[in-house]
Amino acid sequence: MLNWSLHRQGSEAGTSDSGASSTLPDMTVPPISPRPQKKAKIALALGGGAARGWAHIGVLRALDEAGIEIGMIAGTSIGALVGGCYLAGKLDELEEFARSLTMRRIASLLDLTIGGSGLFGGMRLTKRMAEHLEGLNIEDLDRPFVAVAAEVNTGHEVWISNGSLITALRASYALPGIFEPIRSNNRTLVDGALVNPVPVSVCRSYEQPLVCAVNLNYDLFGRSAVVKHNAGLTAQEVQKREETPYTRLGMTGVMVQAFNIIQDRISRARLAGDPPDVSLHPRLSDIGLSEFHRAGEAIERGYEEASIRLPELKRMQEVFAGHG
Repeated sequence: MLNWSLHRQGSEAGTSDSGASSTLPDMTVPPISPRPQKKAKIALALGGGAARGWAHIGVLRALDEAGIEIGMIAGTSIGALVGGCYLAGKLDELEEFARSLTMRRIASLLDLTIGGSGLFGGMRLTKRMAEHLEGLNIEDLDRPFVAVAAEVNTGHEVWISNGSLITALRASYALPGIFEPIRSNNRTLVDGALVNPVPVSVCRSYEQPLVCAVNLNYDLFGRSAVVKHNAGLTAQEVQKREETPYTRLGMTGVMVQAFNIIQDRISRARLAGDPPDVSLHPRLSDIGLSEFHRAGEAIERGYEEASIRLPELKRMQEVFAGHG
């Protein structure tokens, strides 16, 4: 051990001798450069929600701007569409298309079918996708991607993780009764929201440590309520009928609302059993499932929700990186 008292005495003696000079060794400690902090990649589970799904674009924009790295994406319905386009490097084109939609343009993209398995064939939309995604396979993407669909004949949940990206996206958003089911390798596939509306379980099966879910239907309060009802016509009911005119839903409206209820119930059950590490809930309750022309609003709300939750996401990244 270095005797600091002797060293000090020696230095004092040296300074009293005018003919001698003493120098102390340089004890300066070089600065320690901090190690770059590891951050876990995020696995995104992008849920279904029809027109509300444009909010996924805003979420991805916010994550990219914050430098949060995405390790994989599992998507259901429009979540698959947005996630697939993002990993294919076509998010700009998709956002431009979404923002350009008007009610008239939406009608021009829907090809009505007679005697088919759905109201619309979906081929016009497929042609638009083919302009940017033709010939691209899922395995060509630089990160894992899974589109969730449901098989009509068996009720099986189907995870599409390779093959044609366009076919996978079409199968995942083929809303029963609205779009024709997709035939692929002897399976008849429809919208994956029937079986797994927010596919957290898919990310877990890929052993992703940090899973972030984007649930588009979270703020539809009251969907799971149980209400006691009197089937008799009361005086209060008669008065209510006179004051509130009844708006009749069309066939498509009934189908969409029924699907919305099913999707909400399944989401609650599955997320309760397998919750994500972080959940994003854009406020979209006032945007109808068929209001695709309100893309600008949905995108902004998705961006806002993700931006608010960025500190939590970054903290979770650091925590999970430390456990890795």
